[in-house]
Amino acid sequence: MEEVVNTGDAAWMLIAASLVLLMTPGLAFFYGGMSRSKSVLNMMMMSFGAMALIGVIYVLWGWSMSYGSQSVLGVFANPFEQFGLQDAIYGEDGEFLAGIGNYPQIIDIGFQVTFAIITTALISGALAERVKFGTWMAFVAIWVTCAYFPLAHMVWGGGLLSGSEDSIAAALFGTVDVDGETVASVSPIDFAGGTVVHINAGIAALVLAVVIGKRAGFGRTAFRPHNLPFVMLGAALLWFGWFGFNAGSAFAADGLAGLAWVNTTTATAAAILGWLVTERIRDGKATSLGAASGAVAGLVAITPAAGSLSPVGSIALGVIAGILSALAVGLKYKFGYDDSLDVVGVHLVSGLWGTVAIGFLGTETGLFYGGDYKQLVIQIVIAVVALVFTAVVTAVIAFALKPMGWRVSDEEEARGIDEAEHAESAYDFAPALK
Repeated sequence: MEEVVNTGDAAWMLIAASLVLLMTPGLAFFYGGMSRSKSVLNMMMMSFGAMALIGVIYVLWGWSMSYGSQSVLGVFANPFEQFGLQDAIYGEDGEFLAGIGNYPQIIDIGFQVTFAIITTALISGALAERVKFGTWMAFVAIWVTCAYFPLAHMVWGGGLLSGSEDSIAAALFGTVDVDGETVASVSPIDFAGGTVVHINAGIAALVLAVVIGKRAGFGRTAFRPHNLPFVMLGAALLWFGWFGFNAGSAFAADGLAGLAWVNTTTATAAAILGWLVTERIRDGKATSLGAASGAVAGLVAITPAAGSLSPVGSIALGVIAGILSALAVGLKYKFGYDDSLDVVGVHLVSGLWGTVAIGFLGTETGLFYGGDYKQLVIQIVIAVVALVFTAVVTAVIAFALKPMGWRVSDEEEARGIDEAEHAESAYDFAPALK
């Protein structure tokens, strides 16, 4: 092949990859602003640490485990097949290998590593103010290998949760022949990561919050965001980067990318309104934190559905996502788990809703558009399998790391994790020398 056949698609995918990479610093601002002033640096470092570690791991075995051709029981691909990206960049003729679209595969690799980074960083929001940085980094390396890469392979790499002939979907509803290839008659839809990203990160956050335990004073102390402008800035960067996340998942600069872009904006705007109305009815005030959180809830919900809904359907999806997540963030007080920055309430809840809602709102196969029940069943199945798989894997990792020590000491937690773990402070309150 020529090195680049469609330069427009290649340029768009490089931009999309850069936009998704920007999401992780955006997340650092979002989470950092929601934390207390004595823990903001640690919170931001958890995102940057994940970015650094996974950026190396993905090149070594992450791409191979996710998208290699040697599948192991449909759960993950052989990590050594393309270890270090051997045979993943150039063909035998010395030209760049073709990717998913009409451009080199190395661009796909760059795009996909950013998804692995942001997914893992999302989990950190459930662990604010109490977890050792070294243990977090060990968890990042193990979890991305044992949970993220396998789920990416299962959903997007032709594994058990894809539409391949060996998938669960094919076992449930049979196969058909499409252009000489045998595929499931009804394929799961996860356009940009409802299962792989948000359900994956959300259930992992819940498991860790339960295993590691609550912050000192949880339920008695008001853990207020220390910098709401940081939160709003982080939400804005996430929204901006999400266009790469969703529209980039069209893998071309085409009409599908445009539809994903419009649906992403529409659902996000609707979710903000849904969250703010819920706040107004429940609390009497609409808050900036609610607007930022509502935006993220809408972005999460539309992620799996961005290419399958109409803009009007996206409004319905977004409004419901905003309402559901606004209500769900209070469940941690009812059930006693310390999901510090609402990863479970936003990413798990809206991720589940967005994945399942395709079965109702999908314009080609959804129930409300004349489809039958099969798409809805498949969407529920992939959501449940993702939940169970990641919950079990995360629990095993969490308990395995207990001897290393998850938590800082009570004294260090009270003094502030920034000082304890990084010997730094975000703000210098010392009086100026005269």
